[in-house]
Amino acid sequence: MTATQRIAAIDITRALTMFLMIFVNDLWSLHDIPTWLEHTAAKDNGMGLADTVFPAFLFIVGMSIPYAISNRIKKGDTTWQLIRHVAERSIALLVMGLFFVNGENLNAAATGMPRGVWNIICCICFIFIWNQYPKKFPKTAQYVIKGVGIITLLMMAWICRGDEGRFTTYWWGILGLIGWAYLVSAMVYVLGKGNFIVNVVAWALCLGYSMMVHGDAAPGVFGYIADGAMPALVLGGVIVSQIFRHYSTAGKWQSVIGVLAALGVVLLTAGFLTRPIWSISKIMATPSWVLICSAITIGVFIFTYWLADLQQKASWFTGIKAAGTDTLLCYLIPYFVYALMSLAHLSFPDMVSGGAIGIVKSLVFSFLMIQIAGWISKGGIRLKL
Repeated sequence: MTATQRIAAIDITRALTMFLMIFVNDLWSLHDIPTWLEHTAAKDNGMGLADTVFPAFLFIVGMSIPYAISNRIKKGDTTWQLIRHVAERSIALLVMGLFFVNGENLNAAATGMPRGVWNIICCICFIFIWNQYPKKFPKTAQYVIKGVGIITLLMMAWICRGDEGRFTTYWWGILGLIGWAYLVSAMVYVLGKGNFIVNVVAWALCLGYSMMVHGDAAPGVFGYIADGAMPALVLGGVIVSQIFRHYSTAGKWQSVIGVLAALGVVLLTAGFLTRPIWSISKIMATPSWVLICSAITIGVFIFTYWLADLQQKASWFTGIKAAGTDTLLCYLIPYFVYALMSLAHLSFPDMVSGGAIGIVKSLVFSFLMIQIAGWISKGGIRLKL
């Protein structure tokens, strides 16, 4: 490998995470499955597979930041242009998260449309607004399509009626939480000029604040970033990415594994040692959960890096490649499928919705969603924020 070679492991780790995210999001359709696959209750001291997926995605978001910002700087972006890019990307995620959350709490009768129609219209508008149109696509047509998407979303927000009345913030949804965490972390990276020490200090402050909140030593006033937990995950990814880039630039492709493995062991140990203090809870976003999930994600990255980059086996993951390169589109596709099935009054037979067969069904469902996203992407629809 050379210092300028693209690292496949980051895209592959993101793809694996998105594959699992679609899988665990489909577990609601199953019954009689092992509890370790599902989310653990808020006040239970533990976590299931589902509790590790979202933090892993946040961590990978952080790992991508140094590479993405570096590429924009190479293209000539100034600091203000970088800030604008971060703000626009964050707002897009917040908007999408907010519309999905209002869809979850929709009063169909009062709004005048079923939840399935709401989600389909929202997803189409998201594509209209944030699609990466081909260079040859007329600019005027782009503006018209984007304008239609924006106006339609505004109308949807106006007619929306839910459990708490009009369109409102129940919570920010998965995409919204990613947006807030990305905003904080990317701004730290941009304004700190990518300084490693600045990022480490910011990570320590976010995690420290989370510790204080859960120790009742500070008020919890930043719920939209889980009082520091979410940006701590993203900044953890930023730090690991910077360590990786430092060693890879020096050509130390093998030795970086030992460094990252040691870091992962430290975080894992810290997470379990502090478990009696804060407990492990994804719903409560406890510091121990942050530390343990960070360590798990580092371990997955090390494995994919060793297999895909050092052993040159990246082709093994070709089947889920779209989940790493067209991640947002992959996330949206299940909303279309669930909505269409609901509107058509279709459901999977009970015999394929429980136990081992049900788990296989959800794994196949996740794989198919990624394939559909890949096909659509090849057709010219690519969501790039």
